[in-house]
Amino acid sequence: MVNAGDMNGSGNLMDFLDEPFPDVGTYEDFHTIDWLREKSRDTDRHRKITSKSKESIWEFIKSLLDAWSGWVVMLLIGLLAGTLAGVIDLAVDWMTDLKEGVCLSAFWYSHEQCCWTSNETTFDDRDKCPQWQKWSELLVSQSEGASAYILNYFLYIMWALCFAFLAVSLVRVFAPYACGSGIPEIKTILSGFIIRGYLGKWTLLIKTVTLVLVVSSGLSLGKEGPLVHVACCCGNFFSSLFSKYSKNEGKRREVLSAAAAAGVSVAFGAPIGGVLFSLEEVSYYFPLKTLWRSFFAALVAAFTLRSINPFGNSRLVLFYVEYHTPWYMAELFPFILLGVFGGLWGTLFIRCNIAWCRRRKTTRLGKYPVLEVIVITAVTAVIAYPNPYTRRSTSELISELFNDCGALESSQLCDYINDPNMTRPVDDIPDRPAGPGVYSAMWQLALALVFKIVITIFTFGMKIPSGLFIPSMAVGAMAGRMVGIGVEQLAYHHHDWIIFRNWCRPGADCVTPGLYAMVGAAACLGGVTRMTVSLVVIMFELTGGLEYIVPLMAAAVTSKWVADAFGKEGIYEAHIHLNGYPFLDVKDEFTHRTLATDVMRPRRGEAPLSVLTQDSMTVEDVETLIKETDYNGFPVVVSKDSERLIGFAQRRELILAIKNARQRQDGVVSNSIVYFTEDPPELPPNSPHPLKLRRILNLSPFTVTDHTPMETVVDIFRKLGLRQCLVTRSGRLLGIITKKDVLRHMAQMANQDPESIMFN
Repeated sequence: MVNAGDMNGSGNLMDFLDEPFPDVGTYEDFHTIDWLREKSRDTDRHRKITSKSKESIWEFIKSLLDAWSGWVVMLLIGLLAGTLAGVIDLAVDWMTDLKEGVCLSAFWYSHEQCCWTSNETTFDDRDKCPQWQKWSELLVSQSEGASAYILNYFLYIMWALCFAFLAVSLVRVFAPYACGSGIPEIKTILSGFIIRGYLGKWTLLIKTVTLVLVVSSGLSLGKEGPLVHVACCCGNFFSSLFSKYSKNEGKRREVLSAAAAAGVSVAFGAPIGGVLFSLEEVSYYFPLKTLWRSFFAALVAAFTLRSINPFGNSRLVLFYVEYHTPWYMAELFPFILLGVFGGLWGTLFIRCNIAWCRRRKTTRLGKYPVLEVIVITAVTAVIAYPNPYTRRSTSELISELFNDCGALESSQLCDYINDPNMTRPVDDIPDRPAGPGVYSAMWQLALALVFKIVITIFTFGMKIPSGLFIPSMAVGAMAGRMVGIGVEQLAYHHHDWIIFRNWCRPGADCVTPGLYAMVGAAACLGGVTRMTVSLVVIMFELTGGLEYIVPLMAAAVTSKWVADAFGKEGIYEAHIHLNGYPFLDVKDEFTHRTLATDVMRPRRGEAPLSVLTQDSMTVEDVETLIKETDYNGFPVVVSKDSERLIGFAQRRELILAIKNARQRQDGVVSNSIVYFTEDPPELPPNSPHPLKLRRILNLSPFTVTDHTPMETVVDIFRKLGLRQCLVTRSGRLLGIITKKDVLRHMAQMANQDPESIMFN
């Protein structure tokens, strides 16, 4: 603190901002970060650490710790994300089975675990053991009959309603941000938007607990999307422990990109697919360093989950499969047809779901989130219970649909008529005629498919954690399995047709219906999310079958082409636009021939631009300007007459600087002159102390001329992550273009309501 005494403004002044003060460089909630500034600040920090490291051993050790902190954060994220995913998987398994019965020997065992420990289980009745009792057996000592069925039906609905009500209540009371899949918001956050609390500790805790509840309730949703949100919450928590990340929003987003990869890694047991998902689908800025760290985080997360072994099959996912039959060129036609189905389903789902979510936002329906969840859960449970394919968990359904029919399978889908003279190895069972079980399974699958398509539209977007990967895959897997059985039976009964003659002789194992289910699942997931490369890699990691990459690629590309023909937006981009997040999608093309002068503010007839002058405004003038406007920053000019641009000052930093100056620097009063130059201005004697704010001034704000094409401006905003850009002509300030102005202009050019894209 310097006491100026009788000295005038030109005396020995202290620029108090030479010492950092709290909150400088931070951003307010629902604002966009300045990527260039964050990058510059990190470069300065790194340069300072490097120069200090040569001074002493201790400083050298500190520089090593700083360099390694990124890898430590990745290790911690991987460990926590893998542990949470394992716990969620185990809890979901137990609570899903709790709706149907309980294990008497240990109530915390799921149905499968209960019968593992039993010595009285036979191979034919592997799902039955005396230790596991349905609710009707426990309460009224009946396992068969109408009364037992009705009691089990009633308790199934009650458990589902109980789980769903508890989940929506926890979200509503403790963490409103824990609802939805979280991927649209994470995409927006990674693009530079600040949503405080979205990745907080409460959100992490409540999302983890409620995710178990909603998946166990039997609603048509998955846990894979929300696991990305959970992993990003872990990333945000650990990055706040290291100043390198907690004080730099740009660096923090590198950690969150890697955390998203770890989330997909544990969701699907696909570490490489997770890295590609983060790169292709969610990340905005993805330098090479982040690629390596994402890879490491995904590896640690997958290793941790494998150590927990939640499914007891030494695999990372429930629906790991191995096929023993190659695919043939003639099968590409049905695979491409499944791709077309996936694209059409994706388009239908996005349009219907967005229409329903818009209705929820704009009508009274949105005021009753708890009632909506209860009604949808009740409808789902009532319709799902009678059909064995909708009663079980969606992951188990997909697992059964993916399965190849071996000699030991007891599923209805494997009820084929066997040749009594067959003496072949177990893995190579020839194609056989379908039995009555297969035909009844086809009817049940067709009804389940229609039900899943309709109910998922209303379920996704409710005020509970809800993922879309698993329901989309289930829709595709059901359609694919039915097509696969159809092709298999066609090949068996008409093996003399020209298309089957070359590759499907009688007694050969030609068609694998499970493969069609897998291709259908990939097609539907691709149609909804518009993923391509990462989707194929995830599916191939799921199955471990390298030779099935071509069918998967054909289906994924076809579904994307078909869906893109009806609209370029995937489900996550559609929800980003619905919520009005300021997200500039890299995939969008801007081809209109407008100029910067058409978009900049002020427009003709509007009030002139609010600016600061370099050395002629008082503290009171600056405070009045801040109070009367809500702009995020102000250009600084030489004078209001010349309007020559000097730099740009952020609103938040002006407020903090003036507040701190009044507290820490004597002589600063309301009529003190504020100056942004190196040397103080000439002031009359006995003037109050001037306030030097050069330190908070950005001396190199990004500028374009008024004749710059908007195509170039949009590209600059996308690639450099700008918050705003100043428009000049011959060094003279004309106006300003913000990210919101760019988004409004793009909406206007696409014949949309410009105000619909603003955050709400």
